[in-house]
Amino acid sequence: MLWAIGPISTLCILILTSVAAAVAGEKFQVRHPEENMSGEDAVVAEAPAPALGEPMDIMTALQLVLRKSRAHGGLAKGLHEAAKIIEKHAAQLCVLAEDCDQADYVKLVKALCADHNVSLITVPNAKTLGEWIGLCKIDSEGKARKVVGCGCVVVHDFGEETEGLHIVQEYVKSH
Repeated sequence: MLWAIGPISTLCILILTSVAAAVAGEKFQVRHPEENMSGEDAVVAEAPAPALGEPMDIMTALQLVLRKSRAHGGLAKGLHEAAKIIEKHAAQLCVLAEDCDQADYVKLVKALCADHNVSLITVPNAKTLGEWIGLCKIDSEGKARKVVGCGCVVVHDFGEETEGLHIVQEYVKSH
């Protein structure tokens, strides 16, 4: 029985298990031993994934790459962090939101990427980019709430190699 080791230890085990499941892109289910004895599981988070055999589009692949990179601590969010990583020549990929309303912001990011030979991918919406990199709260149904927009993200560590990473790298080579 898991609850016999203490509530703090149990909480730590549940958190570690949920993080491992989220990184693996799996569904994580929690069921308290005394509650919910009907056998129905409460779903905490579910990651969308394309069906087997379907080709993955660039936005889905980019979302998976950003999720893996975030799990490995390889993201720099915002202009200040992004500029520092690009200047250190540690940046591998830069993602910029197209709907950024400050022209100087966009010019600076594009110029830094051009000067330091960093690949640049644009996404249509800053709120979507913020959701992809975890600048939001996830409710009990697994939907993103209170999403904060992000204009620029730099990846300096991809983490592990995935199919999404290969798709993003091929996209960068072709554009």
